Amino acid sequence: MQTLTAENLTKTYGEKTLFDHISFFIKEGDRIGLIGTNGAGKTTLLNALTGNDTFDQGDITTPKQYRIGYLQQVPQLPQDLTIMEAIFTGDNPLFKVIAAYEKALTALSLDGNSTKTQAAYTKAEAAMNQGDAWNVDTQIKSILSQLKLTDLNQRISELSGGQQKRVGLAQVLIESPDLLILDEPTNHLDFASIAWLEEYLASYKGALLVVTHDRYFLDRVTNQIYELAFGQLTAYSGNFEDYLRQSAEAAEQASEQAAKQEKLYKKELDWMRAGAKARSTKQQARINRFNDLKAQVNKGVEQAATVDINLGQQRLGKKVLELKQASLSFHQHPIIKDLDLMVQSNARLGITGENGAGKSTFLNVLAGRLPLDSGTITLGETVRLGYYTQMTEPLDPDKRVISYLQEVGEAVTERNGDVVSVTQLLEQFLFPRFMHGTLIRKLSGGEQRRLYLLKILMQQPNVLLLDEPTNDLDISTLTVLEHYLANFNGAVITVSHDRYFLDQVADELLVFNGNAQVTRFTGALSDYLAQQQTSDTTKIATPKVTTETPTKPVVKEKTKLTYNEQKEWDTLEDDIDQLEQQLAATQAAMQSNGDDYGKLAQQQKDVDQLNQQIETKMQRWDYLSQYVE
Repeated sequence: MQTLTAENLTKTYGEKTLFDHISFFIKEGDRIGLIGTNGAGKTTLLNALTGNDTFDQGDITTPKQYRIGYLQQVPQLPQDLTIMEAIFTGDNPLFKVIAAYEKALTALSLDGNSTKTQAAYTKAEAAMNQGDAWNVDTQIKSILSQLKLTDLNQRISELSGGQQKRVGLAQVLIESPDLLILDEPTNHLDFASIAWLEEYLASYKGALLVVTHDRYFLDRVTNQIYELAFGQLTAYSGNFEDYLRQSAEAAEQASEQAAKQEKLYKKELDWMRAGAKARSTKQQARINRFNDLKAQVNKGVEQAATVDINLGQQRLGKKVLELKQASLSFHQHPIIKDLDLMVQSNARLGITGENGAGKSTFLNVLAGRLPLDSGTITLGETVRLGYYTQMTEPLDPDKRVISYLQEVGEAVTERNGDVVSVTQLLEQFLFPRFMHGTLIRKLSGGEQRRLYLLKILMQQPNVLLLDEPTNDLDISTLTVLEHYLANFNGAVITVSHDRYFLDQVADELLVFNGNAQVTRFTGALSDYLAQQQTSDTTKIATPKVTTETPTKPVVKEKTKLTYNEQKEWDTLEDDIDQLEQQLAATQAAMQSNGDDYGKLAQQQKDVDQLNQQIETKMQRWDYLSQYVE
């Protein structure tokens, strides 16, 4: 069984210890979700496992030829290549075979009568057969299709950040490594693609290590949770729901133990205060135990900190925002047409739908950053907007954390009327005092996003516009943000693809379907998705992959077999017969190895491969038979 073993890994960054002598192993079939607050070191640990970063101490060992596929939050792709060319730069030995076949196929389609071209095609086809690369080629097309990557000749430099993330995801899935590491894989995926990815990972044969804020995704794809906190890694069996139950039970037990220690400490303290006459040298062991107990009580129960959001806000009148006959196009793409929308003071509006349909652009209209093409937009007189954009505003990397917030003010007033200083606010938002003077460039991406959110809330808005807020916030912060929004005395408009988050914060939806088609729905997102699946399953259709490279060597309207196709046809039935005999022999061997699970696993793999080869040959026979004279 393929296993990665990590022993005593240690990594410090400045004054912070990210992980301290942690040990774990990842074996084939593991589905691990890695969680922790922003800045806890999750991405650093992934980079250490993949060799993209160093660690101070420890060892990572793997079997020979062990392959790790890593989807980074921002994939590093060659910008001058096309999508298909970038895919073939991945770490899979069959990629060169497939690329050579595609090249020979293209040449044959252009000059089918050339002896040299025919020989090159025959050689490339033989290599495909020998390596069983047909299955990989089919898998590539399927994965690209499901991730909505259709123009395979488009260059990486022409793609949006979301499209590049999907190319990176496709590449690591196609590589099919022993260990698949995914950092926020659901960012920039629509609901259909996320559902497909969940199903795909359920049958993945290798190991999976994933960092994600998507709690539904964690529930559906993981069988273990690793929590990184205070430099230590704690493992929990089961999915995210199981983790919540187990961690709550552990916290309760720790609190009970702390209470018992406190009670015992007070009793022992009375004994210590009784004076030297009440004690003898024989009781030195009890004195030592008292000192140990004192240290434990003073240390207290170490628990993961949580963000506390209790900020006040400005009064909001009944009228918030109104659109009348609003139309908008962006770069010649229609986004809304003749849209009427009334947002009231207690609105909880979720905006979701297809990628590229214009959701963020629409939010920029509501924020007053883009004008409408036609129609009107009216804001209420008491509206005070807070806009959490998908991309963090430019932060001066050489500015210190506390100075960034002091641009808003030295203090704010909470709901209960208490005045809270910037220093106290930073501590509430998980920035301990030693970090207040830290330069912003030393913060992790997630910590910068949390700081940006705090600055917006310090301005005490009464209407919140949130653009993909879950993309870079950790689960703990999201949980508290959801609670804050539930008690927020104002309107909330959220653009998101996070199913769990939308279920928690939105009771009305605008679903952007593209081409200015906007669907309104009253209710939770889960209800909408269930209704869509029931009423019209064809809405999750697989888009057709288009590429300039033809899948069959067609020069003109086909009427008969080519020379190479005739040679293939002459042996095709014998090939199928031999494969079926191999299949029958393998299945018979499985009957006699019922107790040898190692052999059974390999034989089952052989059966699956033989079935796929037979299916491919049968499809080829069906196609060629049309042109046999």
